[in-house]
Amino acid sequence: QAQLVESGGGLVQPGGSLRLSCAASGNMFRLYTMGWYRQAPGKQRELVATITSAGRTRHADSVQGRFTISRDNAKNTVYLQMNSLKPEDTAVYYCNADRLGFAPYWGQGTQVTVSS
Repeated sequence: QAQLVESGGGLVQPGGSLRLSCAASGNMFRLYTMGWYRQAPGKQRELVATITSAGRTRHADSVQGRFTISRDNAKNTVYLQMNSLKPEDTAVYYCNADRLGFAPYWGQGTQVTVSS
C-alpha cells in the first residue's frame, strides 16, 4: 500500500536549521504534486510549500526565503530545508501527495519544536 513517511523533526534553537524528509513508497508519486503542511496546537493545518511533478515550487509567505522544498524523484523523496527557524515554526509537519482526480495521501507527521 502506498504511503508517506516523514523524518527529520526534532528540537532546535531559534535561528537553527532542520531538514525534513518524506519518503514515498511507489514510483507513482513522481506524478504527484508533493507538499508540506504544518499544524500548531490549537490552529488549523496550513500549507507550507508545494512542488509539482515538473519541479515548480510555491512557498507560504511566512516561510519564503527561509524554507526550501525540493524533490528527488529517483529516490521518491521530498525534502523541506528549514533555515532561520523561529518559535512560531513549532508545529507537527505533514507530508502530502496530491494529484487531480486521485485521492490524496498524508504522512503521519513529524514534530518540529523551536525553543531555547
